[in-house]
Amino acid sequence: MSQVFSEETHRNMLSRIPECTGREISDWLRMVDQGPTLIRFEEKVSWLRGEHNLAYGHAKAIIHEYDMRRAARHFA
Repeated sequence: MSQVFSEETHRNMLSRIPECTGREISDWLRMVDQGPTLIRFEEKVSWLRGEHNLAYGHAKAIIHEYDMRRAARHFA
């Protein structure tokens, strides 16, 4: 998992994604979960950008959030 932003920047970016994309974070996370099985962070970012025409920063924030939540599930 890659730290792409400070925690504050990450939270600010996530809060703007619904307005910028028209979809909630939960929708994006579900799409990533149901998307192709990609291993590397940048592969996932590239897939989101290509498949859903997202800005690079938004795609990075979504994948970072996805990876953090996934890691948290493994520790629970």
